[in-house]
Formats: sequence, C-alpha cells, structure tokens
Amino acid sequence: MGALTGKTIIVTGASKGIGAATAQAMIAAGATVIAHYGHDRAGAEAATQAAAPGHAHLLQGDFSDMAAVDRFWQAAAALGPVDVLVNNAGIMQQTGGIEDPIGDWDAAWDLSMRVNVHAPARLLRHAVQSWLSAKRPGSVIGIGSWVSTRGTANPGAIAYAASKAAIAAATKTVARNYADRGILAYVIAPGVVRTQMSVESAARTGGEAAVTAGLPMGEWVPPSDIAETAVFLAEGRARHLTGATIDLNGAAYIR
Repeated sequence: MGALTGKTIIVTGASKGIGAATAQAMIAAGATVIAHYGHDRAGAEAATQAAAPGHAHLLQGDFSDMAAVDRFWQAAAALGPVDVLVNNAGIMQQTGGIEDPIGDWDAAWDLSMRVNVHAPARLLRHAVQSWLSAKRPGSVIGIGSWVSTRGTANPGAIAYAASKAAIAAATKTVARNYADRGILAYVIAPGVVRTQMSVESAARTGGEAAVTAGLPMGEWVPPSDIAETAVFLAEGRARHLTGATIDLNGAAYIR
C-alpha cells in the first residue's frame, strides 16, 4: 500500500508538464486520481496509464468558462469524496505586455485572470465548502511560481505574474481561516521548470542557454521535483506547514 492509498486527489492540467508528473506520482503513491484536461485527452491518458482499474478518472473542462469549472467539480465530486485538490492548470500568454498593442494587453489579462485565478479559486471554493459541510479534513496544493514574488523577466507575461500572485494569496487565505477545521493549504513556487511553457518564455528572454546560464545548478527544475513535493504535502504528515510557500528553484531565488 502506498502513502496515499484511500485518498482521492484532483490534479488539474494533468495532460502535460507538472500536472502529468503530479498525476503519475500520486498514482504511484496509491491515490485515486481525477485527472483534469482541457483539450489533450491523450496526454491525460498517458499520465494515468499506470493506475489500477478504477483508480484514475479523466474529466475534461474548459477553465476559461466558469460554468464548465462548476460542471467539472460536480462530476469530480460524484466520483467520491475529494481529499486533495492540486490546482495546477494555468496558461502563460507570451504577448500582452506594456509595449504590446492594447488589444493584446486586454486579451492577455482577461484570459489569464479567468484561467489562472477565477477557475482555481472556484475549485478551491467548491472543495473547501464540501469539506466544511461534511466536517472532514482536506488539502489544497496550489502550483504557483517564483514570479509571484520576484516578477517576471518576460515582459509579455506580466498578466501571468499577477495572476499567480492573486491565486497564491487566495490559497494562503484559506490556510489562515480554516486550519482549525483540518483544512490545509500550501503553495509550491517553482523556478524555471522543464515544461513547454517555460521553453516558450525562454525564447523571449534570451534563449534557453541564456536562462540556464543564470541558474546556480545549471539546469532547469524537473517536473518530478514538484510532483514529489506535492505527494509529500498530500500525505498530511506536515500539518503545521499549512500556509507555507515552498520554493523549488535550485537556489536561483533565495528569500
């Protein structure tokens, strides 16, 4: 039996990158995973292929649409009580900075706020309400970013940085207000992670080699590092870590 046997865990954005690695790690630890995907069902299937029969459920949801977010939660909750919500799904617009056309700016801020703030906050609300009504514990693990405290070197990603800061603050607010009822909340703040989103961002900030040269370890963070940290938090063995922001950046940003 794994450390997460008997737990049901939602992982949003499970079809690629950090989400896929997290779904895989949760399954390896014995959890039943509800894997959210937007359009890439094949990616979510690959991420959950190691699950035992009945221990992985794939649910689609367009997180730019709050009605779709609500439907996703309802479908997930119908599969059984949710123990942990991993809020991972997000987007990083590469245009929409201060020097870009106003149309690009407005579009980037609108979409970033809907997908990166409103959708995960809506899921967080659903999850906390369900735990309160059932008088049972639960955990929210937000996958954030170091840009929420240091800003981003990519001028086109200003809306992304702001959105990550907003949902991190919401997650910490849950930690402060519901800890006495067994509801825990954490933020994992990675640095430069080996994902397609980071590759695209690096192309706008000097290229991958230039980004790597500025990292003390000389390498990007593998998604598996974030995934294994999420597993540890999901186990609930460090309850007094609730409210913490856990930096994973290979000493590239120490505070």
